[in-house]
Amino acid sequence: MCGIAGLIHRGKRSSVGSEMTSMLQALKHRGPDSTGFAVYGEPKPGDYIMRVKVAEREFMDKGHGVQAILDSRIENLESVLALHKAEVRAKETVTPYALRYVLGHDGDTEDMARHIEELEGIEILSMGNGLELIKDLGDAAEVSETYNLGTFDGTHAIGHTRMATESDVDIRSAHPYWAFPYNDVSVVHNGQITNYWIKRRQMEHKGHRFMSNCDSELLAVYTADNLANGISLEDSLRQSIEDIDGVFTYLVATKDQLGMAKDTMAAKPLVLYESDDLIVMASEEVAIRAILPHEIDTTDPYDEEVRVWQA
Repeated sequence: MCGIAGLIHRGKRSSVGSEMTSMLQALKHRGPDSTGFAVYGEPKPGDYIMRVKVAEREFMDKGHGVQAILDSRIENLESVLALHKAEVRAKETVTPYALRYVLGHDGDTEDMARHIEELEGIEILSMGNGLELIKDLGDAAEVSETYNLGTFDGTHAIGHTRMATESDVDIRSAHPYWAFPYNDVSVVHNGQITNYWIKRRQMEHKGHRFMSNCDSELLAVYTADNLANGISLEDSLRQSIEDIDGVFTYLVATKDQLGMAKDTMAAKPLVLYESDDLIVMASEEVAIRAILPHEIDTTDPYDEEVRVWQA
């Protein structure tokens, strides 16, 4: 079933981490398996923020020797960073298996990212100037507290509560997905893509990588391919309605935009609230009410509708 949510502030910053936590917690009943956030802060010139996972959470239950393996993986990761002449400006070990780096790097960032992901057990969740992607098992309140999202200020965010239907219950299969290697692009999706394997093979033949067997990751890779080829976000969303088969509603965020698209059947719900300075959307109105408890007017986007908002 899953639940998706998105919000974008026009012309100001807000506590988007706290706001998205409240929205996703209100959607907990739609997806109890995992929760994910893509939050957008203020980019600092020259800084890349990398969120990386060095193990699945279940790996922590393997007992004796786990920490030594994790330490070895982190050492290998930092050796690759050094090889690519990336300056580690800050490092935070959020959990034993999830780390946050602030990097300075003047070289080929895509080449460095691909090298990192050749290492055993390591997955880059996101790398960008403003984007920070956080996802883990548990509900929104639990994940938000673990990753200290309540204090995150920014301009926009998207999020997801997942009920696993087509792939495993693990962090790798949780949303959002980073549109590797396109900087600062993330995707959340509710639905099922029926031509997933056909489109995945097409993307792989173009050199794109997939880290999971979750059909939703295709939308991130598809978006990355379009944007890398000069297609605008709005045109990519419109084109996806023709190219992607199945039932879907999905949200895409970039460094300064938030977009949505619904398929031809519009079977997957989305409720939208829009004012002069704030746009909020979610699978159910209860999530919007979680941050806007006063009387508001909402709408339901139509079939094949595409919208893009600027921060």
